[in-house]
Amino acid sequence: MEIKNLANLPTDIIYGAFSKAFFDYSAISLNFASFTQLIERRGFCPELSFGAFADGELVSFTLNGTGLYQGVKTAYDTGTGTVPDFRGQGLARRIFLESKPALKAAGINQYLLEVLQDNFKAVPLYRSMGFETIREFQYFSTKADSVKPNPGPKAQSFILKSSLIPDPDTLTPFHDFHPSWQNSFESISRRPQDFRFIGAYHHEQLAGYGISDPSTGDITQLAVDKNFRRQGIATAILKELLLINNFETIKIINTVKDCTSINGFLQHLGLSPAGSQFEMICKL
Repeated sequence: MEIKNLANLPTDIIYGAFSKAFFDYSAISLNFASFTQLIERRGFCPELSFGAFADGELVSFTLNGTGLYQGVKTAYDTGTGTVPDFRGQGLARRIFLESKPALKAAGINQYLLEVLQDNFKAVPLYRSMGFETIREFQYFSTKADSVKPNPGPKAQSFILKSSLIPDPDTLTPFHDFHPSWQNSFESISRRPQDFRFIGAYHHEQLAGYGISDPSTGDITQLAVDKNFRRQGIATAILKELLLINNFETIKIINTVKDCTSINGFLQHLGLSPAGSQFEMICKL
């Protein structure tokens, strides 16, 4: 078994191993185009991604994204998997441990990942490798046509406009928590053509906004200025995002579990959490 980076390995070979590794995971089903979109958005770096090869075949892998997270140079686990015939051999641990020197040499200061809380094999594995839980996330997913937002009369005094995404520095004051890796402005900026921005304005002042990918149903960010809350703005924005959505479901992933504002809003609309994740970091 040889551990090496994935530089110069064709993307279709990586996708083939990914498909084999996740064929029995109903929640993860991506065609080739969706796969390439996902790894690009998350900052995939083949030179700092690693795999285990048996007789030249990629049988286990960790696809790493790289970038800044909260101002720190970070590697992010975009996908870790092992094809069925090679599971139970400790390959994920071995890949991570053997890749750490290369990550550190590249100036990476920390390693970030998200893992389902009910993944009872992976969670203790990550903890044994030095990962600590930073936050707990919830994610929501539901049929798009089952959500019927009713903004109410107060929202009528705000004008909704679609535009390019403004300077992130003007939007972050609206946040109750910093977005996860895949929802960050850095992630959005890697494929800006995928996203649509809807802003709610009061006398030309931005009062709230939403960002979504209509092709996947992902609502990446939804936030309202604290001075304009409880006026139906988020509901109005969500209604507009649903109108431009081209996917059968909508997904709002990685809301912080103890953030009552966003979780209470979503549950008020009839959305229930579909699951929970740990955000974990290992300092390198």
